[in-house]
Amino acid sequence: MSYEPPTPPANLPTEIVNTLNESGPEQLRDVATYSEALAEHKEREARLEESADQEGVEERPDDLPDDIPAKATITIKEINDNRYYYWQWREGDTVTSKYKGPVNPDE
Repeated sequence: MSYEPPTPPANLPTEIVNTLNESGPEQLRDVATYSEALAEHKEREARLEESADQEGVEERPDDLPDDIPAKATITIKEINDNRYYYWQWREGDTVTSKYKGPVNPDE
């Protein structure tokens, strides 16, 4: 290990370099851990966005009613000891459900 301080990357803003140079070793390690986690998060978000763009319009399943979005999934809800299928999808911050039919006990 060199006794000389490391050279910061050329594309790192001066304000950040100055802040890092004024920080102690423990705080620098915290910054390094946070930076790695943040970079992974942003890369994952970019991959998800890219894959969503590439998927485009999904094919609609044959049994999907016209008023149900293609992204809907089927969930089972139990009400009074009876089980029912519901279509379920997210609309903004809310989850919307629509009745599909009873669960066949023979399945």
